[in-house]
Amino acid sequence: MGKVLKYSFYDLIRSRWSYIYLLFYLALGFVLLFLNSDLSKAVITLMNIIIVLVPLIATIFGTMYFYNSKEFTELLLAQPIKRSDIFLGQYFGVAGSLSLSLVLGLGIPFMAYGLLRSGAVFNFSLLLGIGVFLTLIFTALAFNIAISNENKIKGFGYAVLLWLFMAVIYDGIFLLSLILFEEYPLDTFSIIATALNPIDLSRTLILLKLDISALMGYTGAIFKKFFGTHWGFWISIFVLILWAGLPILRLRYKSIRKDF
Repeated sequence: MGKVLKYSFYDLIRSRWSYIYLLFYLALGFVLLFLNSDLSKAVITLMNIIIVLVPLIATIFGTMYFYNSKEFTELLLAQPIKRSDIFLGQYFGVAGSLSLSLVLGLGIPFMAYGLLRSGAVFNFSLLLGIGVFLTLIFTALAFNIAISNENKIKGFGYAVLLWLFMAVIYDGIFLLSLILFEEYPLDTFSIIATALNPIDLSRTLILLKLDISALMGYTGAIFKKFFGTHWGFWISIFVLILWAGLPILRLRYKSIRKDF
């Protein structure tokens, strides 16, 4: 698996799309800090971009890489290599290259503007950590969709639909549920519904750590009571780990039993 991972990682690092992804975050970081030298405010602005853009890029890039490397994968499958090692190696190669582009692209401009001498180090580190988690989660989901669908167009359609549901539609359903059942106690429901969507969970964690949960109204008070505590924070991180781990386990299971 290590050799497949190494090849996939270096192959993607040399890809022009990786450079475009890296340069986009470099430009974004420098422009934000040029327009607003306050690092804390820049982190808040970045949150809105990363929460939506990182899952989209990870989903599309993961699906695209799986289908484009199909011939190479078939060649590897003909070798005495475990099937799970091939697909897990490719997955970690894709997720690793995307995560590296994200960390370097945003880390370089913030470090240049004196991040280590500011009080925004923890918030920025949390933001990058959440970005890496979302990359791992949505790349794994993209690989699961691709390995379950031979048709490339159908696979891309399901992948984009998954991102659209998680990023937009889920929030609409969640808010509509809160309005329709406002007469009932919704504390537990709100917490569970947030944990069932990694994008919402990531956004909530960042908002609470930036201490702007008041913008979320009544639900902000509920989230702060749970997610804002020490145990709530680590439970949230554990849920994100589950969101990344379960699709990886399914990918391994599917790769072993699928007839290629």
